[in-house]
Amino acid sequence: MNSTAGIKQQEHHRDIRILVDGHGGDSAPGMVLDALEIALLPAFSNCFQGSLTLGIVGQEEVIRPLLQARGIENRVSLIPAADVVGMCDSPSHALRRKKDSSIHVGARMVRDGYWDALVSAGNTGALMAISKLILKMLPGIDRPAIASMIPAVNNGRTLMLDAGANSECTSSHLVQFAIMGSCYMQATEGLESPRVGLLNIGSEDIKGTDVIKMTSAILAESELNYIGNVEGTDLFGNDVDVVVCDGFVGNVALKTMEGTARFLAASMRAELTSGIVAKCGALMARTALKRFKDKVNPGKYNGAPLLGLNGIVVKSHGGADADSFACAISVACREVSENLTDRITESVLEMVES
Repeated sequence: MNSTAGIKQQEHHRDIRILVDGHGGDSAPGMVLDALEIALLPAFSNCFQGSLTLGIVGQEEVIRPLLQARGIENRVSLIPAADVVGMCDSPSHALRRKKDSSIHVGARMVRDGYWDALVSAGNTGALMAISKLILKMLPGIDRPAIASMIPAVNNGRTLMLDAGANSECTSSHLVQFAIMGSCYMQATEGLESPRVGLLNIGSEDIKGTDVIKMTSAILAESELNYIGNVEGTDLFGNDVDVVVCDGFVGNVALKTMEGTARFLAASMRAELTSGIVAKCGALMARTALKRFKDKVNPGKYNGAPLLGLNGIVVKSHGGADADSFACAISVACREVSENLTDRITESVLEMVES
């Protein structure tokens, strides 16, 4: 499938306007302000063609003194919001009772065209519900999906979706996720024909639920580069670029990966400090160990786009530090510069018409 067919090539030299939620995350707002300072560095904006404009939405009496203390008040726009969505607030409560929260105000700013994207490390359920209500869905897309990037062998990257937004999905939803994931990897990773796989308990066509079997049959007839069923052992391999699953399976898989990475890091640290010989070996291998640490560091891949919305929203991990949150900002920048929402819309319409 040529997901860019019919779309006018974007002028990459443009103003990219990214708005961040000042109150989202375990260490906000300090962490968010630290991330903005990173994003203001020339080395950060040089990664994108065009100029980068940054803004923060939040309670003015809290955010403005922090901007002033860092000397960036004139470089970061402040959008006032009277309320905050807590991490324990239910999505329904945030929707109905906190319409002046930073997430609400930020989503409206994107909807009304003042900003190109919203980045938040806040309450995932509330961010999803509010964004869906305010921004609406793209034509042909029923539900948004959280897409998560996973490191793969040979410095590759695999996109998995859904990673937690939809615990139960129909075959139509999974097909839509496949289209959106393929478009995302084309736009952000430069892959001409991303390989799409369906996460299953085996590679054989006879395995899986009825939904999985139906989805596989539809994808096999589509114009996507569908390679069939893949297993959990394939997630870190180099045989698939987009892995499709429902949000329940995806979230369990993602949290298992994060736990495994922490286990490996802790075990390696314990072994390499267990004695003088081990410490000497660690000293000699410190460069390789640093590369390994960087490769499995979840923060390096932070920033999960909420695909399918009629606007760009990126979810950062709630426990992100400043460097990780800056990565989430860069994800939003790539989506804006590559005009991802139009690409997805075009691809969905192509598939419906075919």
